[in-house]
Amino acid sequence: MSLVENYVENVENSASIQQPCYKLKARKIKDNNFFVESGISMNLNNEKKIFITKTRDNAIIPSRGTEGSAGLDLYAAAVKDITIKPGQLVKVPTGIAIDLQDKNLVALIFARSGLGVKHGITLSNGVGVIDSDYRGEIFVGLCNVGNTAYEIQPGDRIAQMIIMPVPSFDLVEKEKLSETERGVGGFGSTGK
Repeated sequence: MSLVENYVENVENSASIQQPCYKLKARKIKDNNFFVESGISMNLNNEKKIFITKTRDNAIIPSRGTEGSAGLDLYAAAVKDITIKPGQLVKVPTGIAIDLQDKNLVALIFARSGLGVKHGITLSNGVGVIDSDYRGEIFVGLCNVGNTAYEIQPGDRIAQMIIMPVPSFDLVEKEKLSETERGVGGFGSTGK
């Protein structure tokens, strides 16, 4: 049972869904439609469709490694092997372009944990952001923070892509922000 289905089952009118990084206030409306006050709506009966096209002949369409995988594996679509030396940055083509079909969605590119932990191969920009209006080929920036060279071959899984909602909001400039217990403490101010 998904978080939203569980929420719908346990809530009649309104409540809050607590997520690790943000709080969404939501209420159930007719049928299985769900409205989130940030402006994002979800329909539990219909899956969203993302359009994808190959920009290179050797491209592999992203896929989930398992049924429970959050991310879609992205594959290298280079024409030859790419060796990443320690400290080197490379841009690896995936051979795909996407159309998210919704300005309230973003595709986020994350490192593959196995590449990072076992070989020191991570994303050079931390997290890649594919905006909803970008239609070009997706490239993955990789860097080698390890001590030995690593070889990427065409067809290797190099990163993972997760599609996430992006709430719409207006920025309002204020002279002073509300007070909190934490205040301006950052960079380890709450302990190790």
